[in-house]
Amino acid sequence: MTGAGLAAGLVAGLALPGLLSGLLYEMAPTDPASFAGAAALLLVVATAACLAPALRALAIQPIRALRYE
Repeated sequence: MTGAGLAAGLVAGLALPGLLSGLLYEMAPTDPASFAGAAALLLVVATAACLAPALRALAIQPIRALRYE
């Protein structure tokens, strides 16, 4: 899901540079470093958000989880 969101955001960002040009100061709307930095930051945040619940789920034994329900 993160990859799909990043792809959609990059496509939209490249397709709509006219809307972004008014918000940016002394920078091109299609600056590759900005796109790469934003994508990397979002990927790290999404990974960190998914990692905590996954590690917590790994700590539970499957038989205990089945008996709970």
